[in-house]
Amino acid sequence: MKYHYKKKNQIPKFASVQEEAEFWDTHDAGDYLTEFKEIKAVYDPSGATKTTISVRLDEGLKTQLKRVADQYDISTSSLVRMWVVDRLRAIS
Repeated sequence: MKYHYKKKNQIPKFASVQEEAEFWDTHDAGDYLTEFKEIKAVYDPSGATKTTISVRLDEGLKTQLKRVADQYDISTSSLVRMWVVDRLRAIS
């Protein structure tokens, strides 16, 4: 994987989200603190409406999902939601 550095400890430009994820898996964000900018933001959870769906899975598949989610220290529903969002972005 090639990263395009401009100077030491400068966050490189990434060709894809996957490339960026691989970079941050192997680098410490603390080494790049001077690259981050403070932003002013307000979180308003009332603006986002959510709904629930049910998905029936074989017990073995559910066990596999739980195992993967546990590796990331997140719930299985969070893992599935992240995967769905990623996939929908990929095909959009």
